[in-house]
Amino acid sequence: MSSRLVEVFVQDVDVDEARSILESCSARLWQETVPDGREKFSAIVLSHDVENLLKRLSNALHDNEGFVALVVELQAVIPPLQEPEVAGTDHGKPVRPPTPIERFLSRDRRSTDEIYDDVVDSIALTPEYLITVILSALIAALGMRSGQTAIVIGAMVIAPLLGPTLSLALAATVGNSALAWRAGRTLLVGAVSVLVFTTLLGLVIDFDPRTPELYNRTIVHLGDIALALASGAAGVMALNKGASASLVGVMIAVALVPPLSAAGLYFGQGDIELGLRGLFLFATNLVCINIAGIAAFLLQGLPPKRWRITASVLGVWIAILLVFIAMITGRIVLGVAWTG
Repeated sequence: MSSRLVEVFVQDVDVDEARSILESCSARLWQETVPDGREKFSAIVLSHDVENLLKRLSNALHDNEGFVALVVELQAVIPPLQEPEVAGTDHGKPVRPPTPIERFLSRDRRSTDEIYDDVVDSIALTPEYLITVILSALIAALGMRSGQTAIVIGAMVIAPLLGPTLSLALAATVGNSALAWRAGRTLLVGAVSVLVFTTLLGLVIDFDPRTPELYNRTIVHLGDIALALASGAAGVMALNKGASASLVGVMIAVALVPPLSAAGLYFGQGDIELGLRGLFLFATNLVCINIAGIAAFLLQGLPPKRWRITASVLGVWIAILLVFIAMITGRIVLGVAWTG
């Protein structure tokens, strides 16, 4: 049963309020006096209760001097938590207790703050990020050129576009405009870098434009939409449970870096139609990943600050996807054959 150690430091005047909140959300609780006239609470909290606890503590104490809350992942608890302890958590009056379905979906999910800390470092525009983007594009392009799937998987594992993509879905879910701006900017710079680098690469290397590993990245079917939706949902659910970045990268980068690199190679060779088709697959997968990512975040209980904003962003993504589906099925024709 996944749990966290939550340590809370408060001034003496806030002890009663802090204890009341912690008792309603904790399976086990200890209190001790620490220097500087503060009290320390150490609580074992089930993963799906951490979000509720941090929200209530923040609302009640965030302006109070000396208040600090720390969350640490636990590998084991001895003696193990028993059913009476578990049943006694998450009954605070200020917040509605989760339904059985909500508890099932979010039972092992990390808190929003933990997820945020996991992705925020990956959206910084640094020389390391740009170098990683170019290396990933090089590996993907050469792997597709030679028809070697194993090399393409290497680009998937590097996954430089993973962080910005997940951050964009997270920002839309919780309504964080600052995070959305940073994630969108980093994703755009990364995508443009991949496209420019592979276009230049396409000018200097020879390749067969009909190589299956390469040409398949220009063919868009309805099945590709299902693949991207599944990849986005699986990636977010793995992230919520703390899976390794490489595992999540394999799930998501498969739908982003290869088609973008293929588009660049075709542009470099002068084949505009195949290049546009590669870009179309990239755009379709990006939209699908965001739709599935937002849905998975919501299903696992991430609380939007404003449902109207989250629903609006999700509605825009869905509208774009419907246009893309119409193009794939031939109901909208823009002069380029999107399907093979």
